[in-house]
Amino acid sequence: MQTAREVFGEYPNVEAETFDGLLVDYVHLKQASAIVRGLRAVSDFEYELQMALMNRRLGPEIETVFMMPAEQYTYVSSRLVKEVFALGGP
Repeated sequence: MQTAREVFGEYPNVEAETFDGLLVDYVHLKQASAIVRGLRAVSDFEYELQMALMNRRLGPEIETVFMMPAEQYTYVSSRLVKEVFALGGP
């Protein structure tokens, strides 16, 4: 969280927060109307589709939007970014 807050600190419209519980409950708490998820590869789609359908069942008024990265970033994952950052990489 500290890293996210440092990286996005200069953007007043970006918040970095954690939460416990269901994502749809958090979306309601924040009075949001959409969930944005990233898809890097076809292998991500099945899991993300299951999650989106369950979220729709729990919160039918909440839309899920899938975004795909540019081809040069398809290998990047949050785990990989955290590892590079932890080891002092850019």
